[in-house]
Amino acid sequence: MTVPLVVESSARLPDGMGGFRQSWQEVGRIWAEMRSGAGGERVAALGTQSVVTWRITVRAAPAGDTRRPRPGQRLRLGEGAQARRFRIDAVAESDPGGRWLVCIAQEEIPA
Repeated sequence: MTVPLVVESSARLPDGMGGFRQSWQEVGRIWAEMRSGAGGERVAALGTQSVVTWRITVRAAPAGDTRRPRPGQRLRLGEGAQARRFRIDAVAESDPGGRWLVCIAQEEIPA
């Protein structure tokens, strides 16, 4: 586990005009091992995007702990404009003892 990641959850915040905007808030910090998987391309609202699937292994945290990743959250590597973000699609225990979790995540990179 050599890669430091930040676990982020989505939050709806009032936009001051009666609506809401999506914001991401840090809920924990973890260490991980990352392995890239299959990649592809898709058409998005702003053009073509390269999409890479990642297999991210982390030490398990107890259920309910904010450091335990869940689908719908994302993991951030780095800070600021240079940060990379990985949307978590699925999480599963990787061993019978439940000591490790595997997150299947997608990194989206504008082409």
